[in-house]
Amino acid sequence: MPRFAANLSMLYNEHAFLDRFAAAAADGFMAVEYLFPYAFAAKDLQQRLQDHGLQQVLFNAPPGDWDAGERGLACLPGREVEFRAGIHQALEYAQALACPRIHVMAGIAPGGTEHATLLATYRANLAWAAEQARSAGCKVLIEPINTRDMPGYFLSLQSAAHALVQDIGALNLQVQFDLYHCQIMEGDLASKLRQYLPTGRVGHLQIAGVPQRHEPSVGEVNYAYLFEVMDEVSAQCGWDGWVGCEYRPALGAVAGATRAGLAWRP
Repeated sequence: MPRFAANLSMLYNEHAFLDRFAAAAADGFMAVEYLFPYAFAAKDLQQRLQDHGLQQVLFNAPPGDWDAGERGLACLPGREVEFRAGIHQALEYAQALACPRIHVMAGIAPGGTEHATLLATYRANLAWAAEQARSAGCKVLIEPINTRDMPGYFLSLQSAAHALVQDIGALNLQVQFDLYHCQIMEGDLASKLRQYLPTGRVGHLQIAGVPQRHEPSVGEVNYAYLFEVMDEVSAQCGWDGWVGCEYRPALGAVAGATRAGLAWRP
């Protein structure tokens, strides 16, 4: 059975953020992920993990001005100083929380800048970030995100992400394979799991129902079958990563909404 991590940015929203750790542990999760830790002191997050026997398996590097619509800095020419400062901050949190993976968001492609320029900036920033993370014992992940939810996002296809990881060649640079985004952009999820998991380039999986991003039991994707595929391929190739539950409960933020929707878990 896949190992599931609760995404605390989306699940348990009836609780204040720091109280979501306890709620996830009470429902049997052994690991957590979320978007950003930076609004909280690392020691406070570390204490919640320890108190509830949870592993921190993933969070994002600073994305720029999120409230203004920025979704990462890695492909943006002229933002390298800010990008590097964000990676240093993320690695400090990763070490404090014993988190082995940091997702580095590519960013929204600015109009008027050639694709080749954006790609060169993205590649250079990722290579630098991977080198910094390597010395800290951490992996850098990149995630193709669908352009319906995030118009203009620079990285949207699995093939592009895997080609870039292979081209850069850093062993600690991997792909964050979100099946929700992949279904919207490409589909053919079972074949892609069989294609990419054995390569060693997939560092993390994420799931959500399509199209509304609710529980995996809701929508057009047969996740029960895909969990069997994950088990089958993992047994063959030794993939032992986590599957992040990055979905919005269909019942919203009312009390018990997340727990009520967990019947999909094997």
